[in-house]
Amino acid sequence: MSDFVETFRNIIVQIATPNSTGTGFYLRDRGLIVTNHHVVEGSRAVVVEGAKFSKQLSRVRYTDQRYDLAFLEGPKEPVDLPEVRLGVGKTLRERDPVTAIGHPFGLKFSVKSGIVSNTREVMNGIPYLHIDAALNPGNSGGPLVDNDGEIVGINTFVIRDGDNTGFSLPVNFLEESLDGYQKLDTDNACRCPACMNIVTEKTVENGFCSFCGNKVELPSAVDEYVPSGVAKTIEALIARIGHDVSLSRCGPNAWEIRQGSAKIIITYHDKSGLMSADAVLCQLPKENIKRLYEYLLRENYRNEALTLSVHDQDIVLSLLIFDRYLNEETGQQMLQNLFEKADHYDNILVEEYGATWKVEE
Repeated sequence: MSDFVETFRNIIVQIATPNSTGTGFYLRDRGLIVTNHHVVEGSRAVVVEGAKFSKQLSRVRYTDQRYDLAFLEGPKEPVDLPEVRLGVGKTLRERDPVTAIGHPFGLKFSVKSGIVSNTREVMNGIPYLHIDAALNPGNSGGPLVDNDGEIVGINTFVIRDGDNTGFSLPVNFLEESLDGYQKLDTDNACRCPACMNIVTEKTVENGFCSFCGNKVELPSAVDEYVPSGVAKTIEALIARIGHDVSLSRCGPNAWEIRQGSAKIIITYHDKSGLMSADAVLCQLPKENIKRLYEYLLRENYRNEALTLSVHDQDIVLSLLIFDRYLNEETGQQMLQNLFEKADHYDNILVEEYGATWKVEE
């Protein structure tokens, strides 16, 4: 297994939108990133990041509500990614071993082993693979791989509160969709869920499929995301500080930003009306920890709005603001201060107090 896991580590893609997060995988021979439609639904472009390429925006080029598939443009940077094979035509049997690969709960890489429980679990007319590999939110759109290292399915959904009950779309549906899409020689297409034809700008009339008259939506016709309420204020703050708002989005009411050596995670908790900004700095040393703790306490006494704390081994610098006190002027000053202090504290803690740099994910 280890051989193909290392290969897949380099082609697995983490996907984030203002509404969700999920997994995708890059097919070099097709020049496309494959994922689930529900991962990118409501977006013209999404944030993608891989082990071999940096965070960037990727346009949605094809959507398929029926099979829950979406194709995204590949990485913009010239990067040599390995090629993986689709296991089209293979016959799977119950108890065949499989591996689900993805980014559950926003983790960078996860491998879950299991078996095929049922090769034909028909739902909405589609015969899904029922697997017992533990799929979680964030696994959606990732590949299901057999012991030969070939993709045999696309992990699509789990049954809520089900014990290791996951479902994967058989790879032949992916192959059919890839072939149908690429024969049309377009970068803007969708499958009509009624007549199952793939439609393009030439076969869509005022938002309706010209084959059957059903309402359809091409990727280019999706309304651009426009934040509202507190999210709008937070994104205005991020822009004023000088960071790319589109690239910072990482799920509902969540943003992730790099500032020097620190990573800042901004979250709006709408139930409590609280915006939190946490800069994950470095990690505790194994020796002389008391001296470092004393320094953290002294700095907390000096800081008015910022708090240094320890979570497991991580040293975190945090800012909390209730939404009723959040506006662009004061918010910008407080966030700017957090960003500057994050890089400042990171260096001091490592160079003067023996903390260790956090290992890059």
